[in-house]
Amino acid sequence: MNTYLLLKWLHILSSVLMVGTGFGSAFYLFFANRSGSVAAQAVVSRLVVRADTWFTLPAVIVQPISGLWLAYLAGWPLTTPWLLLTFALYALAGTCWLVVVVLQLRMARLAAAAHAQGTAMPAQYKRLQRWWEGLGYPAFIAMLVVYYLMVNKPALW
Repeated sequence: MNTYLLLKWLHILSSVLMVGTGFGSAFYLFFANRSGSVAAQAVVSRLVVRADTWFTLPAVIVQPISGLWLAYLAGWPLTTPWLLLTFALYALAGTCWLVVVVLQLRMARLAAAAHAQGTAMPAQYKRLQRWWEGLGYPAFIAMLVVYYLMVNKPALW
């Protein structure tokens, strides 16, 4: 297998891990938050933080490295319009994700404390949850468009 194909495989695998873990984690936390079960919220929020650490973070690092290397090997100038839009959307998604990670850490701490104390979830958790969800939507949409751009490489302008 040549370098380009190996790198392409790594790029695709890391993108699947990044978006798949993010979407799967968001799915479970979204519904755990609506369950009314503090225990479920405590467990799922802790596991979401773990999944982001173990899977999403390494993929977030591999993506730009492998993507830039692929563009170089394929001879795509970094000023190619579909690449520029990809970079901008990846930056948008990444910015949202960084804030979401901080929110998830706070949510996990609040949920663990409420569960340990046998109390209801504090109002602060609900506020963090709304921000967490609100930032998740544009990040996910941005990554869907990035997938489209990577596969189709359209002439934009």
